[in-house]
Amino acid sequence: MAEAESIIGRPDIPESEGHEGAEPERGEGAGQSVDPTAAEDGDGEAVVDRSAATRRRRIIVLFCVAVLAYLLDLGSKMLVVAKLEHQEPVEIFGSWLRLDAIRNAGAAFGIGEAFTIIFTIIAATVIVVIARLARKLYSLPWAIALGLLLGGALGNLTDRIFRAPGTFQGAVVDFIAPAHFAVFNLADSSIVCGGILIVILSFKGLDPDGTVHKD
Repeated sequence: MAEAESIIGRPDIPESEGHEGAEPERGEGAGQSVDPTAAEDGDGEAVVDRSAATRRRRIIVLFCVAVLAYLLDLGSKMLVVAKLEHQEPVEIFGSWLRLDAIRNAGAAFGIGEAFTIIFTIIAATVIVVIARLARKLYSLPWAIALGLLLGGALGNLTDRIFRAPGTFQGAVVDFIAPAHFAVFNLADSSIVCGGILIVILSFKGLDPDGTVHKD
């Protein structure tokens, strides 16, 4: 019998069917490790990548957006103080949009001028909260939104600390004056845009850590 098998050869039998415990044949790309964060859950939805590298990238995005928003606000205020303060308003689109430099001791859009210190504390608190959220930040849209909030808060907080009449009581420089609307600055715009984006993300059920709620 053994002599006959050596002449005609054995039939090809897959190892997986030939005996128990046999390893399946390795195909192309075998031996490569699979990132568990890129797997799918039971519903076929992608699992959120919560690796340290992803969190670092999101923090870098947050930081870059915040720095850009802060520098644009700071540079625009310096230019306005140097060129427009104590001058006639500059018309951009007729009476619909003007540049008019004013000092605002209140919150965004001139609200609550009697509570300058309170708004300073609120701005500082926002910065601390954002710093804490960054420790579990894995969502790119949230990184952008928090960066806008951080840059705007830092911009106005800089005015509160360093401008007259004194530390933590400084008046914010506002200069964007649309018709029939309050005068504001780029930091206010950054805060509003970040807040709107956060509301949208919340309605979509997206958390800062990347978790999506379907309910």
